[in-house]
Amino acid sequence: MSLGEHLVELRRRLIIAAIALLAGMVVAFLVTDPIIDFVTVPIGKVAQERGDEIVGLSFSSVTAPFDLRMRIAFSIGLFLSAPVWLWQIWAFIMPGLTKKETTYTVSFVAAAIPLFFAGCYVGTLIVPHVIELMAGFTPEGGNNLYEASAFYDFVFKLMLVVGISFVLPVFLVALNVAGVMSGRAILKGWRVAILIATVFGALATPAADLVSMFMLAGILVVLYFAAALVSLLFDRRRRKRDAAAGLVPDIA
Repeated sequence: MSLGEHLVELRRRLIIAAIALLAGMVVAFLVTDPIIDFVTVPIGKVAQERGDEIVGLSFSSVTAPFDLRMRIAFSIGLFLSAPVWLWQIWAFIMPGLTKKETTYTVSFVAAAIPLFFAGCYVGTLIVPHVIELMAGFTPEGGNNLYEASAFYDFVFKLMLVVGISFVLPVFLVALNVAGVMSGRAILKGWRVAILIATVFGALATPAADLVSMFMLAGILVVLYFAAALVSLLFDRRRRKRDAAAGLVPDIA
C-alpha cells in the first residue's frame, strides 16, 4: 500500500473506533446511576460512622451533574468499546508484522488486558479504605462534602494508575523477548523492584493507610517475580534452541 492508501485505511479505522466509543458512551450514560451509587458507597459509610447527615457529593454549578455523568459515560464507554478499537489498532498494524511478531503481540495483549482489569479491581478495593481513612482526619464540627467531579477523578485515576501498574511486568517480559534484558538481570534487580513497589504503594495510597499500601506493594512484587520467572524460562528455551542449532555448546 502507498502512503496515501495507509492514511485512508487509518482514517477508516479511526472512524469505526470513534463510532464504537460513541455507542459505548450512550450505553454507559444510561447506567450512570448504578455507577454513581457504587463509587459513593464509602461516602455513605463515612456518614454512618460520623453520624453526620451533611455528607455526600456537592455540585458547584448548574451543569455539574450533567458533566459528572458525561465523565462517567466517557470512561465507561472507553472500556465497553475496547474490543472494537483495540481490534482496529490491531488490524491496522498486523499486516506489517511477521508471523512470530504477531504471535508475541497476541500473547502480550492477552496477558496485559486481564492484568489491567485485575488492577482496576484492586483499585476498587483500595478506594473505600482511602476515603474512610481520610475522612477520619476531619476535625470536629467539619462536614465531608465531596465536590463531584474531583471525587470521581480521584476514584477513576486511582483505579487507572493501579491497573497500569499491574501491566508493567508484561513489559519486562517483552523486553526479555526482545533480547534487551535477560531473566537473570531482571531477577537481580529484586531489591530495587521491592523498593519501587513500596514507594509506589505509598504514593498511590494515603500515608496512614498501611494495609492498602502493603497490599498493593505485595501484589506488584509477586507480579515482578512472576515476570522474572517467565523470563528465565524463555532464556532457558532460547539457550536450548541455540544449542540445537549449534550456535552454543550443548547444555543439560
